[in-house]
Amino acid sequence: MFYLCTDYILKMKNTRNFCIIAHIDHGKSTLADRMLEVTDTLNARDMENQVLDSMDLEKEKGITIKSHAIQMDYNYKGEKYTLNLIDTPGHVDFSYEVSRAIASCEGALLVVDATQGIQAQTISNLYLAIEHDLEIIPVLNKIDVESAMVDVVTDQVIDLIGCKAEDILLASGKTGEGVKEILDAIIERIPAPQGDPEAPLQALIFDSVFNSFRGIIAYFKVMNGSIRKGDKVKFFNTGKEYDADEIGVLKMKMQPRDEIPCGSVGYIISGIKSAVEVKVGDTITHLSRPCAEAIAGFEEVKPMVFAGMYPVETDQYEELRASLEKFQLNDASFVFEPESSLALGFGFRCGFLGLLHLEIVQERLFREFNMDVITTVPNVSYKVYTTQGEVLDVHNPSGLPAPTLIDKIEEPYIRAQVISRSDYYGPIMKLCLDKRGILINQHYLTSDRLELTYEMPLSEIVFDFYDKLKSISKGYASFDYHVIGFKEAKLVKLDILLNGDPADALSSLIHADHAYDFGRKMCEKLKELIPRQQFDIAIQAAVGAKIIARETVKAVRKDVTAKCYGGDISRKRKLLEKQKQGKKRMRQIGTVEVPQSAFMAVLKLD
Repeated sequence: MFYLCTDYILKMKNTRNFCIIAHIDHGKSTLADRMLEVTDTLNARDMENQVLDSMDLEKEKGITIKSHAIQMDYNYKGEKYTLNLIDTPGHVDFSYEVSRAIASCEGALLVVDATQGIQAQTISNLYLAIEHDLEIIPVLNKIDVESAMVDVVTDQVIDLIGCKAEDILLASGKTGEGVKEILDAIIERIPAPQGDPEAPLQALIFDSVFNSFRGIIAYFKVMNGSIRKGDKVKFFNTGKEYDADEIGVLKMKMQPRDEIPCGSVGYIISGIKSAVEVKVGDTITHLSRPCAEAIAGFEEVKPMVFAGMYPVETDQYEELRASLEKFQLNDASFVFEPESSLALGFGFRCGFLGLLHLEIVQERLFREFNMDVITTVPNVSYKVYTTQGEVLDVHNPSGLPAPTLIDKIEEPYIRAQVISRSDYYGPIMKLCLDKRGILINQHYLTSDRLELTYEMPLSEIVFDFYDKLKSISKGYASFDYHVIGFKEAKLVKLDILLNGDPADALSSLIHADHAYDFGRKMCEKLKELIPRQQFDIAIQAAVGAKIIARETVKAVRKDVTAKCYGGDISRKRKLLEKQKQGKKRMRQIGTVEVPQSAFMAVLKLD
């Protein structure tokens, strides 16, 4: 037993768990590629750019969407070390993936682009890592590029984290320069995992995927104890019991093992069929010798943007539900609940972390599950205080009580951090003011780089804020935000009426000052997008009972008088009158088809 325990301790001593964090496009995935090459985890034949980005969508867009875990073996001073790397996304919409990766590591590589310097997401990911007491190793990437400002960016990093200049490693993900030094630093600086090999099993689930042949595969990190193949295990929070049919480590492909020791990262296949049984952040323990409590400190996801998703064909409702459940396994930041709409039938109210996240979910549902969905206008969550003293969480404008019952409405506010060159200071300030932003702080990072801190409503940045910011700053500005709470606002419900019938899928909650402009633009946009029918279509924007804007889609007219050659004018009038009566009758029973493009185009309104 003593020998076994000594062996465990030695394995733990020679294990390092780390993640790579950085702003978007600072070279995380390319640096991970070079590490896999240096450690011979991949041979030259299997090597490709951003090899850890396994989804087609990741390769097409050039961004990491999912965190990717992989194990590497590295010889350092004659000893064999096991390195568990987690490559993380850089975009603000996938920050939950970063928080999960950080929860299962002891150290982090903070990668900074030597040509761009510190950006907003660099700072927010760094704070996330510091909260979890991770050992930070700063790395300057892209030093081979001509425009690299090594000295300037080194000073920025020293100011940010208070390290010494010699602690900062210089590397190039493209050429492979400095990668060996990074691997050595990981072993020297990052502590070995802490844990008691003799204690009852405690393993944190940090990710899960659905495999159509094997069922649900959960990825975990063993905090205490160890897990062997064939063990009877229990998921602490759900109380479900399983057999560990297969356990193993995550190389490029899954490699089965008989045992996963304390401090290591691995996977478990136990024939789980139902998606609701696996929760990211749950604790795995032994059935015979369970742990006393679950692992704490894992934060719940907070969706920022809500939108309805409805099947194109109404009989595909159950298929959509099954697809969303399977999808949720692979994306823990995605949440959904059933809802119904007068216009679209039965569907789901879905929560996302941002608009890019919504776009990615929609695209992945189509590619991975062949589900074509109609997405309604996204909106944020509001707190509604009624005159009866109730507090309601409203995610959908149709769930708003009658105006006479509303005492006040509060909307979520964010603290936004914008870092840009000082040349674009004026346009950025104007953009933030237009979005109801309040300037809190301005701080010069260097003589030509400025950090602006704003408080503004979340609803104002949901649609096109990021795109506009990038446009006016010629791509230089970086943006990050976090929710700070709710504030009272003067909001009204804007309804869109089609021939007098409200299209609830196009309803939105909007600030009273912006309602007229937004309503008019929506009517104009819908006039372009709704196809012409045999009858006139009236498109109206209304606040309560008051119509604030109107457009008309003219009817397609058939020339009924074409067969009249001469004769009395009364013959033509008779035919035209008959047509008029027919169109009137048609309008009474005719329904208006709203294309999917209309729902998405509403988001692009300027």
